Amino acid sequence: MTELRQPGAAQADLDADWRAGGFGLYVHWPFCASKCPYCDFNSHVVAAIDQRAWLDAYCREIARAGAETSGRVLGSIFFGGGTPSLMEPEVVAGVIDAARAAWAFANDIEITLEANPGSVERGRFRGYADAGVNRLSMGMQALNDDDLRRLGRLHTAAEGRAAYEVARSSFERVSFDLIYARQHQSRDAWAAELREALAMAVDHLSLYQLTIEEGTAFGARHAAGGLKGLPADDLAADMYLETQAICAAAGLPAYEISNHARSGAESRHNLVYWRQGDWAGIGPGAHGRLTLGGVRFATEAPRQPGAWLEAVGRGAGELPRATVPLDEQATEYLLMSMRLAEGMDLDRYARLAGRPVDDQAITRLGELGLVNSNGTRLWATATGRPVLNAILRELA
Repeated sequence: MTELRQPGAAQADLDADWRAGGFGLYVHWPFCASKCPYCDFNSHVVAAIDQRAWLDAYCREIARAGAETSGRVLGSIFFGGGTPSLMEPEVVAGVIDAARAAWAFANDIEITLEANPGSVERGRFRGYADAGVNRLSMGMQALNDDDLRRLGRLHTAAEGRAAYEVARSSFERVSFDLIYARQHQSRDAWAAELREALAMAVDHLSLYQLTIEEGTAFGARHAAGGLKGLPADDLAADMYLETQAICAAAGLPAYEISNHARSGAESRHNLVYWRQGDWAGIGPGAHGRLTLGGVRFATEAPRQPGAWLEAVGRGAGELPRATVPLDEQATEYLLMSMRLAEGMDLDRYARLAGRPVDDQAITRLGELGLVNSNGTRLWATATGRPVLNAILRELA
């Protein structure tokens, strides 16, 4: 029987809770060659970048985070953005060296760098591999030129395929992203594109439905009635279901709502987030979660690159921290873990929340075929995944 306690009770055991998810490092590179119209990430287009200054700032912040979390084993590093493949290989190498000085590396540490096909140079990829990067995540987004243009991408489909081949020759593991439910896209066209992607011998695919976010160029265009040809909700749902079937048949089942992988090729860094581990977030706008002295903190950095550099120069590239109460930790764990095919650990949730998940809710959802449970874990079924938000509302 799990010993329950109320939120706000003694939190010493939280020092061990994050270990269920592991410990990672996220490094945000905020620069892009251009701003994609659908993107709401913290990215900026500038004329010139002092890469040496950025390396120095990253190293200082990693050393600061390392001093707070000494003795931990680092399981993953993720260079995100922005477009990290605009970083000089020497900068990537310097960041990895700084991380190695701050923490012991796991023997099988995963080091991922995001890349856009338009920023590919064969020598640059080799430089990243020599620096220690062993996994590349490529922002392909589409495999035809018309849709790439609509999405504001700078590369062509042919350049994307060529970049992928270069990546496969340089890295142990390569993933790429595709967006579906695009303008004027049919279900058959998406199925053909997905099968082409799977034929490229990938071991990991991130497949995202196009969403229109406020504050983006697409958001403004959609609000003005100018974004024509978006699939209706029913068609987008059919594309999701077809995605699951095609990927599963090809040996890349969904291990998370939008992510598919062959067994053993899952993104270890993203699993840190979904399993509610700890991670240090470094760089403009980066978020992190750190458990220190039995208390879990949410960290956030200033979004503007110049403001972040100035803050690092003053001693810490970070905004004031917020304590994450136990009930909020329980909610975060519920929301993130249920995205995974493996689902959530019911005892872990109960320890955080001070109460178990409502048995009646589990029963109701189970009778509808939306969730399964073996008594220790709870997960959404294939039928439940498309309506996960409704499941989460019921459980929360």
